[in-house]
Amino acid sequence: MKHLSAALLFVLGLVAAGAFAGAVIADVTTSTATTATTATTTVATTTTAATTTTAATPPRIPVGVRVAGVRVGGLRPGDAVAAVRTAFARPLAVVVDRNRLELDPGRFASAYIATAVARARIATAGTNVDLVVAVRGAPLRRWAAAVHKRFERGAVDATLSLRGGMPFVTKDKPGRTLDTARLTQRIVAALRGNTRLPVRAHTRTVPADVTADAFAEVIVINRSMNRLSLYDESRLRRTFPVATGQAVYPTPRGEWHIVVKYRNPWWYPPTGSAWAQGLKPVPPGPSNPLGTRWMGLDAPGVGIHGTNNPASIGYSASHGCVRMQVPDAEWLFDHVDIGTTVFVV
Repeated sequence: MKHLSAALLFVLGLVAAGAFAGAVIADVTTSTATTATTATTTVATTTTAATTTTAATPPRIPVGVRVAGVRVGGLRPGDAVAAVRTAFARPLAVVVDRNRLELDPGRFASAYIATAVARARIATAGTNVDLVVAVRGAPLRRWAAAVHKRFERGAVDATLSLRGGMPFVTKDKPGRTLDTARLTQRIVAALRGNTRLPVRAHTRTVPADVTADAFAEVIVINRSMNRLSLYDESRLRRTFPVATGQAVYPTPRGEWHIVVKYRNPWWYPPTGSAWAQGLKPVPPGPSNPLGTRWMGLDAPGVGIHGTNNPASIGYSASHGCVRMQVPDAEWLFDHVDIGTTVFVV
């Protein structure tokens, strides 16, 4: 019995010792887990604090600073770049006379915006920082040439012709042109200055080389009727009886012009003419075959003149020239100019 009681007491002692050991182990395990959890939380908190501390805020541009007229004072650099880029991208209006065109700056120029904003960051308040703009000349000149082609209009000369034996004059029309070199210069200045005020250009009137005034006087000589008519463009002013060339020396048909005018001319025998062989020059005076006035044409050797043989008027009696009564020739001389058109029909 003594041995049995001792054994029972030994077993109970082992059980109690095991329970105590388990409690100690549990406490150690719990303490270890808690310590690890605390350490982990501490590390995470420390990392987050470090990230927040290193994120720097970009400084703002000084108040009152502008870049090419664009207000960027008080903005952060990124916002300033965006503001200047938006302003530069706005279309540039080009007004030709009353016609409005729009030019896209991005097609013809590049702006160094980031560089200008970097200078603006260290500028003093109230400064307007220049914007460097590189203009692409070749595309811009092509654009200006296309505008010139659109607005250019060639001048139309007046013309003179015969219709039904009477002069017919078509009126001249002025043209217009555009100074593309000057227009290109003004566009370049607007792009470099970053201004979007309209660039205005005006076409220039180009007069016709030949105007209707050139046909203020027109002479029509009818050989079959031996009649000379003076027209003011298409309006008949006066008609005169004349003598034209004989059948063997006809007055040449066609369109001619008065090229010389002489008062009291000398008469000289035409060189190479059989009918003038042996004749001598005749000075001004009553016996002069040319009368008192000579209006020479660009038809060789042919002219309109007075005559000392008034009986020949109304006939085909001359050697190619057109004879008039002396008073009629003097009146005509005073009412036509060198360059006057003469139709012989």
